[in-house]
Order: sequence, then structure tokens, then C-alpha cells
Amino acid sequence: MAAPRVVVQDKTLRTLVSDIFVAAGTNREHADTVADVLVWANLRGVDSHGVSRVPRYLELFEKGEANPRPAIAVDELRSAVAVVDADAAPGPVALALAMDQAVSMARSAGVAWVSVRGTVHTGAIGYYTECAARYGMAGLGIVAGVPNMAYPGGTGAGVATSPLSVAIPAGRHPTVLLDMATAVIALGRIAQHKAAGMPLPEGAALTKDGRPTTDPAQAVIPLPVGGAKGAGMSLVFEMLASGLTANPIVSAFHGGTPQGRRHRQNAVVLAVDVAAFLPVEQFRGIVDATVDAVKALPADDPDRELLVPGERGARTYAERLTNGVPLPKPLVAKLVAHAAALGAPIPEGL
Repeated sequence: MAAPRVVVQDKTLRTLVSDIFVAAGTNREHADTVADVLVWANLRGVDSHGVSRVPRYLELFEKGEANPRPAIAVDELRSAVAVVDADAAPGPVALALAMDQAVSMARSAGVAWVSVRGTVHTGAIGYYTECAARYGMAGLGIVAGVPNMAYPGGTGAGVATSPLSVAIPAGRHPTVLLDMATAVIALGRIAQHKAAGMPLPEGAALTKDGRPTTDPAQAVIPLPVGGAKGAGMSLVFEMLASGLTANPIVSAFHGGTPQGRRHRQNAVVLAVDVAAFLPVEQFRGIVDATVDAVKALPADDPDRELLVPGERGARTYAERLTNGVPLPKPLVAKLVAHAAALGAPIPEGL
């Protein structure tokens, strides 16, 4: 049975999360960034990457795998190429900075590539690509991480559930926002199914000894979406994100050393200035017409609406921004307990 829920306004949630991170040692600017990214995920209905991740971030701080006070460095290698050395900063801090850098460089170069070396859990990657779209640019992001997903033909975790996101600015329609893992189901979703007592779909995960399962309590290893296709995407993301930053993860992980198995991630974000190709409004019109064409296709069910990537999330965002974010009561209690333990203020009503 699903846990009872409590509705929390987004501003209250941001305040609580930001205060928790300040109490855990981050500066206020970084704490606000983490809170924005996590709450954005909840507002869009991606609860697996929302504030439920706060305890994991705190755990990474405690283990020394994440740095609450990172010395982040940006190395501009070319006019449109840069590397952000994250110094184990929380992913939201490192990737938000990286996309800001990419957008700035793309204004003059047209297209910019920024790699991120050595961050930790990046949150919902769609947040960063959507940031580019707000400036009338197309955004793209990929992440490489520690292996936790099966590789076809192998046993155990071979590659990571590395995500991909592309954001395209539209006009009349919401931003077209593709945000997907290379797995059938992300680990955060498995945890949600476990908490709700809901079985997993067939072909989504394996047990620790490699047996297929629909029991979220037994599921340990997600399966790649499309089999070899998802695994192949994850592998090339690793080669690009980790290879170009000289910070290999997959090969180090399978080397079997404790250092190679510590939690860490690399990433790439790209910004494409639409205005370098054609007037932005003309491009937005093309995107709108493309969305219209897809939504006008005959549906297999007359009562079914055809949706484009990001449309459901945009609607959920609008609804939750007005009515609040529904969260499981045990999660709210856990966040309040973390705040109390760290000496952070607890917003009234929680």
C-alpha cells in the first residue's frame, strides 16, 4: 500500500532543502542551486530525482565522496570548449555552472561544449538543458557514472544508467524536453516502486545474482532500454564524458579497487545558439509546426492524446506550482529529521 501523502508548496520545500544543505556545510548559493534542481524534478513529476535524494547527498558528504565546499575550476580550452573540474561538488552545482558556461560561449561561437569532471549525482539532467532553452538555445546533456546497469551478455553491473537530455525551444508549445535514462527503469524509480509496494514491469531489472525479477525489493540491477541499444548509448557516453576529461569510470570500476568503485560522475553539456542558424522566432515556428503535426496523427484510441517529450512534465509543473507537491509522509518526516539533526530551521507547518 502506498504511503499517505502530504502536500508541500514548492517555496517551502526549496527553503527546507536549502537550509539543510547550508547546515551540512555548503554555501547558500550552492544550497539554493541544489534545492532548485531537486524541487524542479518534483514539480515536473520526476519524484525519483527530487527531494527524496537529499539523504543520499548528505550520505555522500559524510563519506567524503562529495565536497560541500568545492574549489571548482573552469578551464577554457578553446573558444567553444571548456572543462569544469567539479572537485566532487554536488551535481546540480557543477552542471548548472557548466550550462551557464556553455550558453555564454555559444553566444559568440554558435555552439559550445563543456565537459564536467568529477562531480556526484547530477539530479534530473533535463533541468540543465531546459536552462539553455530559456535563452532561445537548444541544450543537450549526457552523464557517465559508476556501473549499475547490466550489459547484454554479461552478468552483474557492466555500465551505468547514464541519462540523455535534449531541450528544444518552442513558441506556442512548451519546451520540447527529452529526459531519459539508458535503462528501462532508473534506480530511483525502483525505490519508488518498492516504497509503494508496486511490482516492476517485466524485463526491467535483475536480482543481485542476475535473475529477472518484477519484485522491487529484489531488484538490484536495471536492464538497458532496447537491450544493446541502451547499453551502447551508455558506453559511448562514458567514452565521451569520462574519456575527454581523462577521468575514466567504467574501466576503473572493473579494475576492482576501492578507489575505482567510489561514487562519482562525469558529464557533458552543449548549448546551440539557434540565432547562429536562423531567426529564433522562425525556428520556434518550425518546432511548433512539427509538434502540431505529431499531435494531429491518428491515435489508436480516440480518447488518447498524443504527447511529445516534456509535455506531461510541463502540465504537472503547472499543476503542482499552483496546488503544491504531494510527497510521502515518511519522506517529509525524514527531511524534517535531517534538518533537526543538523540544526537547520524547519518551516512552519511541516
